[in-house]
Amino acid sequence: MKIYILIGYLIILLYATACAFFAPSNIGPLAGLAIGAGYFIFFWFLAGVYLADVLHLGIAHRSLDFRPWFVKAVTLANNIFGIYVGPVEWVNRHRLHHKYSDREGDPNKLDQDGFWRTLYLCMFPYACTENLARDEILQSRTFRLCSSNLFMAATQVFNFSLLWFIVGDAKFAAAMWIGMRIFALWVNMVQNYWTHTREFGYRRYDDETDNAMNIGEWFPVTATFSACLQNNHHHYPNLLRLSHSESEYDFGFLTIRAMKSLGLVAATKKGTVLPRDVPLSSLGF
Repeated sequence: MKIYILIGYLIILLYATACAFFAPSNIGPLAGLAIGAGYFIFFWFLAGVYLADVLHLGIAHRSLDFRPWFVKAVTLANNIFGIYVGPVEWVNRHRLHHKYSDREGDPNKLDQDGFWRTLYLCMFPYACTENLARDEILQSRTFRLCSSNLFMAATQVFNFSLLWFIVGDAKFAAAMWIGMRIFALWVNMVQNYWTHTREFGYRRYDDETDNAMNIGEWFPVTATFSACLQNNHHHYPNLLRLSHSESEYDFGFLTIRAMKSLGLVAATKKGTVLPRDVPLSSLGF
């Protein structure tokens, strides 16, 4: 088993164990495990839609055109009730990551950065030296609010307090709240470290300008909403899907198609340009 998969499963096992162990007596370990699982799945999915679909493909790369009310609703819901991620800062960092991938100017990781350095950078990234996030929607009141440090601090205190109030036990709430964020850190490491270190994964395109790799196993692809198909994505960053072959499992694309069926998103012109060397007969969108 690959080390990144082993670590991910271990985090989930420890999370489940903590939920069962710290569940208050009036709930019991099985109900505690069920509550923990529901909390985990709901906020993992919300964060995936927010980051991988809306911020990433919708705003950072303009491959998808989401309904504005949906963009703002998902941004508020995730940052108030889930794991906070500043939208303007994230979009800027991601665009700089593509512009300077794995070299000076990339706020996520440099070529020489190892595991522990990248882990640190997931929490305290390199400073951004340019502002590439000037989109109109990022200047809206919703995005300005969600990007403030005061909002970040207030919402995280609020959502932990709300969780504590709902489950009625501080230790049980802390087990879920902290465990969810440790899993999010692992997801970040899959994207920033394991898919940007050439010892892991595979390369469809032999681009020498970065270290982007594809990791295609079911678990990391699902957990990251397909963001671990980095070699594909870096080669054609504006394509609305990250899988470049029907044989590649693409959970993120499945969620986008589901949202399209609900009338929440449409493709942009740049998102539908299918390059000749991508082995797909159609985008399937």
